[in-house]
Amino acid sequence: MDVENHYAMLLGINSPWEVVLVNLKLEQQKVEVAIEYSASEGPCPKCGALSPKHDDRQLRTWRHLDTMQFETQLHCRLPRVKCDQHGAISMAAPWAEKGSRFTLMFEAFAIRVLKAARSVEEARKLLGLNWHQVEAIKSRAVERGLGRRESTVIPYIGIDEKQFRKGHNYISSLVDLSAGCVLDVVEERTEAATKTLLDKALTPFQQGQVTAVALDMWKAFANAINEKMPQADIVHDRFHISQHLNNAVDKVRRQESKVLMDQGDHRLKGTKFQWLRNEENLNDAVIDNFTVLRDSDLKVARAWAIKESFRGFWDYKSKAWAEKYFNQWYSWAIRSRLKPIKEKARMIKVHLPNILTYFKHGISNAAAEGLNSKI
Repeated sequence: MDVENHYAMLLGINSPWEVVLVNLKLEQQKVEVAIEYSASEGPCPKCGALSPKHDDRQLRTWRHLDTMQFETQLHCRLPRVKCDQHGAISMAAPWAEKGSRFTLMFEAFAIRVLKAARSVEEARKLLGLNWHQVEAIKSRAVERGLGRRESTVIPYIGIDEKQFRKGHNYISSLVDLSAGCVLDVVEERTEAATKTLLDKALTPFQQGQVTAVALDMWKAFANAINEKMPQADIVHDRFHISQHLNNAVDKVRRQESKVLMDQGDHRLKGTKFQWLRNEENLNDAVIDNFTVLRDSDLKVARAWAIKESFRGFWDYKSKAWAEKYFNQWYSWAIRSRLKPIKEKARMIKVHLPNILTYFKHGISNAAAEGLNSKI
């Protein structure tokens, strides 16, 4: 097999597309592959009608996967056909998408590198591309993926926010909880933005088939769901509730630590994460000290005990028993005389109906949180 046929086979090019020349440039560390179209007619890229060849466009270049350590470039003058319906129009290159200067094989490889790399910057350097080229490759990959997406029933979705840059800048993402994939993303976390997100990601039919939605207690999200998908149950995410209780414990710790420090008592200094982690996840270096603090008469120890006790709420299978457990826990929290704990307990009680739906559907925003971390 000669080198031209060898490259044609590797590129998946068939007659009348032909590799006519392969030029190795050692000093530039490049391989240049020249391609020509040999037929006198071809399909219109819009309607597919076989049409006579009109002329050739100017020479264009596409980057392909490297050959060994050599950058490989494809060169071709794309032919134009004269379609009765669409006039003179350029034929599509079988190795690349319209408007791209990279082959489909190179773009597929670039996406794999982007997914594996720790950052876009790392991937960009490995691929030898600039930011604009990387963004264009990503955009085309997303369009291809959306084009393959089928309009199937999605029973469980999750909506979550992600803060980025400085200040109060947010995006809102919509996730298919069963498939574990992002359906769409919009800027901001307003009610209007959430409605736009739902309309972008789901057809009216799909919206009507959603069974339940996992989200935090952000009112704008709930309002949008109630308007667009009134049949769907709202399930307030258990991990956000845990985060609220952790914040209350930390507030108690900070307030108490300040008072103790003024008295020369440094027991709570540097213990923040001991109170926020689950006890079973504490390492051996701090467990003994934490056990002493946990069993003390400190206010933060009481706050921590109340927070830990709420974990038992999620262990129930029955909504009725879970509600009974909550009422007992709520009574304890309200009598605790710990303002941050009481505030969070009242907040949870207000949203209890949409928390108890967890026992009907068993969903959380864990998938959305994981995807937001990647974002």
